[in-house]
Amino acid sequence: AEGSAYGPVHHWGQASRHPGPLYQAVSEEGPKNCQTVPSVTAHQAVPEIQILVYEGEMERAQGQLEAEMQNLEEEKNRVIEEAFIRAESEMKAVHENLAGVRMNLLTLQPALRTLTCDYNCLKRQVQDFPFMLDKAMTEAKQEICQVIGEVSSANQELLRKYKREMNLRKKCHNELVRLKGNIRVFCRVRPVCRGEHDSAENMVSFDPDDDALLYLSNKGKLMTFELDKVFHPQATQEGVFQEVQSLVTSCIDGFNVCIFAYGQTGSGKTYTMEGVAKDPGINQRALRLLFSEVTEKAPDWDFKITVSMVEIYNETLRNLLGDNQGEKLDIKMNPDGSGQLYVPGLTEFTVQSPEDINRVFELGHMNRATACTNLNEHSSRSHALLIITVAGVNFSTGHRTQGKLNLVDLAGSERIAKSGAEGSRLREAQCINKSLSALGDVINALRSRHSHVPFRNSRLTYLLSDSLSGDSKTLMMVQVSPLVCNMSESVCSLKFAQRVRTIELGNATRRQWENSSTTSSPTHDSVEVTCTHTHTLERVRDALTNEISHVC
Repeated sequence: AEGSAYGPVHHWGQASRHPGPLYQAVSEEGPKNCQTVPSVTAHQAVPEIQILVYEGEMERAQGQLEAEMQNLEEEKNRVIEEAFIRAESEMKAVHENLAGVRMNLLTLQPALRTLTCDYNCLKRQVQDFPFMLDKAMTEAKQEICQVIGEVSSANQELLRKYKREMNLRKKCHNELVRLKGNIRVFCRVRPVCRGEHDSAENMVSFDPDDDALLYLSNKGKLMTFELDKVFHPQATQEGVFQEVQSLVTSCIDGFNVCIFAYGQTGSGKTYTMEGVAKDPGINQRALRLLFSEVTEKAPDWDFKITVSMVEIYNETLRNLLGDNQGEKLDIKMNPDGSGQLYVPGLTEFTVQSPEDINRVFELGHMNRATACTNLNEHSSRSHALLIITVAGVNFSTGHRTQGKLNLVDLAGSERIAKSGAEGSRLREAQCINKSLSALGDVINALRSRHSHVPFRNSRLTYLLSDSLSGDSKTLMMVQVSPLVCNMSESVCSLKFAQRVRTIELGNATRRQWENSSTTSSPTHDSVEVTCTHTHTLERVRDALTNEISHVC
């Protein structure tokens, strides 16, 4: 039923081997009926032939199909065998790779354990790092503080030794200056006033370890000036006077002393010498100190202090304490044979109290010539000299001394283009500059040790010849302005001060004599002075040797 009209397909072979009923019937009854039914047999033979043909074709097709199936079966078996072989080869390679991986795993397990251990160790270290860092920083700070302390102690010791050596050097230098008779030079830098801040810059600097050095920045170059003492702008009047009071008191012992202020207009010379009522300068403080000193010596000594004031205005001497300001004064040689200069007709006041001092200064300040210029509202137009004479006598021995203290406030040097001076102010400026130029000529001659010193070229230098010729202790206070616009004047003043500092005037002599009828003029005990200086030099040399050996 499932096959064709000739029966199922898979029984085609069997049908060919076993004929069907119709064929069998024909075969069996053929001989019998062959003759009786000839027509029927002929008609039945045609389908049988076709069937046979069909069966033959079917057999051929079946054979071909079987051969094809056989080929397919063989191809299948071959493909399966090849796939099996290939799969087996791949499986073998996989097994080999798996074995290698297992081997690698076995090899990496110790490394993994090591890495895990290292990781855990690093993790613990990271967790402990802040504490370790704090501990390390604490220890480092302690070590650094210890080292800093040790270095600081060493530096303090070195600084102490350095300062001790500096003080010793300064002491030896001062003693050497005293013995040689050099003019001591101090420098004072005035502070910046109101309204000057716009034009002031840091052109002046100081050495923190050496108060004798001053640095000046000029056009990008640093200039160094070495003096005997440098005062900062913050220095007080009292501090400045403490440095000069030993010179002031030496006039009580019979020495001639001269302190003069030098500098350009507006640099603070008058303030240093005279000061103001609430904060006086060197002049008033010197007289007060002299009163204090003579009071202490009062039981054994009798001192007389006289004061006179003179100014040099346009090369003319003017008596600032006199009634007649137009009186002409001149400089003469003292007829007592002492070789000292004096001014005949110069008014002298004997002062016995601070009140007398104030009256003298008020009178002298009122009569002094001042004027307003572009550089200074109250510019001094003259050189002012305060002459203090201290004469003493010892009651018990009859020993007499006479000392003179000259306190000089020089008029300021100025440039006409800057000061704007005209008319009488111009003539004043010309006379001031001429006298200061003459002072420079005298300084150069003394420095070069010329046989002739031109003291008489100016009234100023002639009046100061006693202080500059070796018979006096002399100190120059150079005043410096910190303003950039005054740079050139400051440089000139400091260079002049350095030249003055190198001048050796010789030993200052003490004016003393015995109260004798046969001797009325001062005598100079040169043998005593020489011996004293020799012993002093030996003491300085021994002290310096001991200090150097101690430092080494």
